[in-house]
Amino acid sequence: MKLDFDTNQYIDEIRKNENYFHTFIDRETLAVGVLVLQPGEEDTQTPHDSNEVYYIVKGDGFLKINKKDYSVSEGKVFFVQKDIEHYFFGNKKELIVLYFFGGPDS
Repeated sequence: MKLDFDTNQYIDEIRKNENYFHTFIDRETLAVGVLVLQPGEEDTQTPHDSNEVYYIVKGDGFLKINKKDYSVSEGKVFFVQKDIEHYFFGNKKELIVLYFFGGPDS
């Protein structure tokens, strides 16, 4: 079982392909990944089956959670309850986010 992960490698891979996120841990009780959104790129995620935490590594913009907009900046953390509509938008710089699911990636 892999125990160390290089998020910089995943971020570089995301920048080179069409997908804007990569889940690098996907277990029954925990999933972890990185999301990279370029300015103008659409976040198309839909509500998940597990609670989720976002840690903002770099960038700006907004996170809409259940029809309310929250300002996004480096170092902020957000909690999104399962089955709640949410997505990132309005970033003027590259946005890099670590995400953590309280269950498998869904």
